[in-house]
Amino acid sequence: MIFAIEEINKNPNILPNLTLGYEIFNACGFSNILQSALSLSNGQDVIIDEINCTKADTVQAIIGHSGSTPTIGFARITGRFHIPVISHFATCACLSNRKEFPSFFRTIPSDYYQSRALAQLVKHFGWTWVGALSNDNDYGKNGIATFIKAAQEEGVCIEYSKAFESTGSKMSLTNIVETIRTSTSKVIMAFMSHREIKILVDELYRQNITGLQWIGSDAWITDDSLVDSHGHTLLIGSIGFTALNAQIPGLGPFLQEVNPSQFPKSMFLKEFWENIFQCSLSPNTTQRACNDSENLKYVKHPFTDVSDLRYANNVYKAVYAIAHALHNVLSCKQQKGPFANATCAQKTKIQYWQISNYLQTVNFTMNGGERLFFDSKGDSPARYELVNLQKVTKGTMEVDTIGYYDATQPHGQQFTMNNVNIIWGGGQRTVPVSVCSVSCPLGTRKAVQKGRPICCFDCIPCPPGEISNTTVAIHQKRIKWKISSIIKTVEFLSFTEIMGIILMMFGLLGAFLTMFIFIVFFHYRDTPIVKANNSELSFLLLFSLTLCFLCSLTFIGRPTEWSCMLRHTAFGITFVLCISCVLGKTIVVLMAFKATLPGRNVMKWFGPLQQRISVVGFTLVQVLICALWLTISPPFPYMNMNYYREKIILECRLGSTVSFWAVLGYIGLLAVLCFILAFLARKLPDNFNEAKFITFSMLIFCAVWIAFIPAYLSTPGKFIVAVEIFAILASSYSLLICIFIPKCYVILLRPDANTKKHVLGKIPH
Repeated sequence: MIFAIEEINKNPNILPNLTLGYEIFNACGFSNILQSALSLSNGQDVIIDEINCTKADTVQAIIGHSGSTPTIGFARITGRFHIPVISHFATCACLSNRKEFPSFFRTIPSDYYQSRALAQLVKHFGWTWVGALSNDNDYGKNGIATFIKAAQEEGVCIEYSKAFESTGSKMSLTNIVETIRTSTSKVIMAFMSHREIKILVDELYRQNITGLQWIGSDAWITDDSLVDSHGHTLLIGSIGFTALNAQIPGLGPFLQEVNPSQFPKSMFLKEFWENIFQCSLSPNTTQRACNDSENLKYVKHPFTDVSDLRYANNVYKAVYAIAHALHNVLSCKQQKGPFANATCAQKTKIQYWQISNYLQTVNFTMNGGERLFFDSKGDSPARYELVNLQKVTKGTMEVDTIGYYDATQPHGQQFTMNNVNIIWGGGQRTVPVSVCSVSCPLGTRKAVQKGRPICCFDCIPCPPGEISNTTVAIHQKRIKWKISSIIKTVEFLSFTEIMGIILMMFGLLGAFLTMFIFIVFFHYRDTPIVKANNSELSFLLLFSLTLCFLCSLTFIGRPTEWSCMLRHTAFGITFVLCISCVLGKTIVVLMAFKATLPGRNVMKWFGPLQQRISVVGFTLVQVLICALWLTISPPFPYMNMNYYREKIILECRLGSTVSFWAVLGYIGLLAVLCFILAFLARKLPDNFNEAKFITFSMLIFCAVWIAFIPAYLSTPGKFIVAVEIFAILASSYSLLICIFIPKCYVILLRPDANTKKHVLGKIPH
């Protein structure tokens, strides 16, 4: 602090022509700390020099204390007067309460962030079963409570939570040690100070309780004084978060030049100097008197070691924050100030409550590039190093930085790990396992144990056909989650199974047979029997029948999004096209007979143009229905696990059942209409009257689809697809055989009957 103040006083850019002063209270004990804080708050108004300097009525700000509980004690009092208090090490989240502590600030992150970071750390390594220890004070209770809450949100269970103080009874320590001995968790979260952890590990060492993985809070994880305890070896492998390390240029030489003559009233420096140089600064003693030859420049001591300035840097930042706040007060311009109506403070007599307001707006960058500001709760940005205690050498605990945590980053990017080999508890090289129950193997499921946390469960066999829960695989440096399940048979009508092959062969056979008939009709298109039976509609009917046979193939194979939409819509459109052609041929037969009656000329109303329009019109209606179906609620692939326990049925759900039955209903309506007209024309006098064959084909067609409905509704799994394919093939074959096979018989085997006289009925059959 003194170094920072002297550095600021030498800097012409901060508080020019002004000098910062300080008063240090080296108080020990809670009551002395409160007394010191009240002394700093009392107005003194003592004139030191009328020309150059006066002592302020009160201090402008208080830096300290290190502990949360003492800070809570005096910050609540000084807050009533809005005297700013900036702590470098009081981390209790309770101090962020602006109603109780309106003028408290800190340059160390709140335990709220540290506790949540520790919970994410535990989750990262797969430890779902941990113990929790803390100080029995505000720091420990608040910190561990936040950790437990955050850990439970991450799915981590707490086996036990205990608290004790170094000044507490021996019984409380004994109870905690016994709890650790009998517990099954191997990971302990210790949210306590270095004093309590020393006492605890000494007792654990004495009772030979080892093999524990410690997770430490920033209050002890890097504290070198831990090497003074007998059980410090138990802490090797501990991990925890601590403040970011920093470098303060010039601090090393400044500390080396410290001399008792600079601070004659400092009892701390006097005792330190006498212990280091084995001399006495007091007269009339038997010990060698100190002289001016002693110099810290040639002494290697932790006091002059500036390699680890994690918390000293927080003091350094606190002094600079106050300096910048004072500078902002003096450089403030009216209409740009932080007070009412954007006014500034009275520069002739700065009040501490004004400094508190200006501290809230401080935002500057330190020499090392770190930006410092305070949020609305007086907290500074929460950034931590994740450290690992790896070994003890020469009285110091050596730590390696293995990761970082930055609460200012988006969620999911706050926690990062370095590629550093971690030493685990007990000097192990593999990640310890700490779970209440081992993951359930394949074929079993979790059954939570009554009265215990959800992390504790028994593994019982899964009912037939059910899937087991997630299982955890622990690896050396990380944890991988993977889902395992009982293998269930997947059922769908495949191209490789016998039933699929048979149906596919019948579909292809029908398509080839239809194309063969098409070729025969095309080759004999000029013969009377082809001409007499409306060759244009016949070719269109053969084309549509080919599509019907091929359409059956879309029902075979694993259902996909496209195949589900194609199979139903293609089936509906091709069958309507087919029935529309048959209906056109039936109407032509009726119209042709009516045209032979005297005075009738009805064929002009149903000529080739009208036939084409009727076929297109009937088909467009079905196309519109299918388009609406695909737009509103199309068919989709679905894994049906409910019908059978032992297998999964891959099927196409209809989406909109109304649309499906509308497609079938429209096909049925045209088929019934065609059947009625053909039935009426079945006895018309022609040797090759198509109405007879159409009637029979429509009879088969209607019978097949009437039988299809109950079969479709009651058939499970892949057999429902087989029923659909059978109905398509049966109705397609009925049309092909009944309408075209008799004509092919005449064309190919009875060419003598393929004459105009036979067609007109002038020669008897």
